[in-house]
Formats: sequence, structure tokens, C-alpha cells
Amino acid sequence: MSVATPPYASDALAEGTVDAVVIGGGAGGLNGALILARSRRSVVVIDSGSPRNAPAEAVHGLLALDGTPPSEILRRGREQVRQYGGRVVHGEVVSAESAAPSVDGDLRFTVTLADGRHITARRILIATGLTDVLPQVPGLAEHWGHSVVHCPYCHGWEVRDEPIGILATGPASINHAYLFRQLTEDLTYFTHGTDLDEDSRARFSARGIRVIDTPVTEVVDDEDGALAGVRLADGQVVARRVVAVAAPMQARTQGLEGLGLPVQDLPKGRGFASGTAGATEVPGVWVAGNVTDLVAQVGASAAAGALAGADINSTLATADTDAALHAIAEASPEAATR
Repeated sequence: MSVATPPYASDALAEGTVDAVVIGGGAGGLNGALILARSRRSVVVIDSGSPRNAPAEAVHGLLALDGTPPSEILRRGREQVRQYGGRVVHGEVVSAESAAPSVDGDLRFTVTLADGRHITARRILIATGLTDVLPQVPGLAEHWGHSVVHCPYCHGWEVRDEPIGILATGPASINHAYLFRQLTEDLTYFTHGTDLDEDSRARFSARGIRVIDTPVTEVVDDEDGALAGVRLADGQVVARRVVAVAAPMQARTQGLEGLGLPVQDLPKGRGFASGTAGATEVPGVWVAGNVTDLVAQVGASAAAGALAGADINSTLATADTDAALHAIAEASPEAATR
């Protein structure tokens, strides 16, 4: 699922070489850019304008900002990055790759946008997020982020006490059912062609969770367009007001293949591998947020971006010192050895 946010004024793409390019304008990318901009680093955020949580009405579980629309959080974030001299550019990255290093040996990368513009950076932070791969059930996608939900912590309180259906996608859906059972006593588990062992069936029965093995063929709406239930392969309609789906998650890696970043399979999907503070095996490239931590909520993604931004600044400080020594050596070889 990918939904675009309302358009906003885009900054001009910086000329020359910047300290850092942040690919992705969500919470992780903006917080990383904020840390860098406040460290007096030249930083440019490339934002495609299609955050994962765009369909949602509000962000929840985020201290002091619970209930705030995602678009408002991003608007404030862009303003704050710009307040310290950072730039936010609306665009889609189609390639990112290593470039020839500087004369003092510092790293360089070239990032190219879909419209042909390009920018050179010393470091890259990737915070492109992920895509939820929904089951191919007609009518499901239309309610995504509203009556079709994925996270009990993001949406659970808002759908409490409603008749909820779990549309199973695999083993992860079993625990999903236990979490949503905390929120409602009216819970139905649709196996939808997935395996459900006898032990899990017994545990579901003990919690009052109804199990239906007949495949789901479509989502049914009422006359007002609200989700009213699901239709089964035998024609029966099971009334539900909410459907929860533990959809597989895929990191947004398009256009980044040239960096050669390692990708890893995770229990709930696939994302970039990373180490401390989001550093990757590729020198000069960091990752933050859902592109590497598939289950991170907004707060965790923002925190990861901040850690990555601080780590990037630290490596740049070291590179700046190395460059200063190199300049002294070039000007006076004897002075550099004193």
C-alpha cells in the first residue's frame, strides 16, 4: 500500500557536495536530518511523499503527540529541519551509488532523482520505510488504515469492543489474534488457507476466539461504504466491523540497489541489515526506521534516525580532522610530522 500525502513546498536541491543526503522524509529521516542540521551539517532530505502511515487519521502510542495526524507530525518535522538550515526536497530517488572519493580520501556518493537531478553527498542515511503487502482480497485495500488495521498498539484502542476479524497470513497471525483478543470479546479468526495446529485451536477456543476455515473471497461494505463483513467462498457473509491483517512487510529498496546494501529476511518480512546506530556494512551508509526495523512505530523510528544522525556527524568530524591534516601535509610536508 502506498498513499501520497498532500503536496508541500519543495526546497531547491543543493549544489555542490553536501555533508549528508537523507533518503526518506518520514520520522526516521527527518529526525536524523534534524540532528545533523543542528550540528551545522549541510543536509538534504529527499522525500517521495508517500509515507506508510498516510492513510491513518492519527498516530498513537507516541508520548505527548498521541492522536496527532501523521501529516501534521511530518509538517512540523520539515519546518524544524529547515529552521536549522536543512533542506527538504520532494523527489523520487532512482539511483544511489558510490562516487570517486575527494582528494583527501573522504567518501562520496551520487544520488539521482527521477527528473534527472542529482546531488553529491559525503554520507547517506536511508529511511525509506516499508510497504505492507496485503492479501489479494477485493475490498481490503480500500479500508486500509481505517477499518482494516495491522497494529494493536497503533489502532487497538480505537477499535476496542468492535466485532473484529483476523485475516490470517501465516504463523504471525496467531499471536496477532491473542493481542486483538485483549481489545474485544468478539473475535473471529479466518485461517484463509493457512495452517492452524490443534494446540492453537484449543487455545483459541479457551479464549472464545471463533475459527473459520472457509476462505475469504471479498470484503463487504454497507450502504454507506463502511466495512460490514467478509464474504466466504461458500457465499456466507460474516459480519465484522474491523479486519486485522498481519501483512508481510517489505523494505522500500527501489533505486538503492547500486549501494550494495545487504538485505535480511526477518520474521515479519524483509529489510536492510544494520548494526550499531544504523550503520551498514557499506562505509558511509546508514539506515533507520522501518527500512531495517520492520515493527518500529513512529517514536522508535524517530529515535533510530537521531542515533544514526549523531553517528554520521561523528564520522564526519573525524573525516574533517583527517582532511585538515591532509591539507597541512600538502602545504608543508614537514609541518605535518611535527
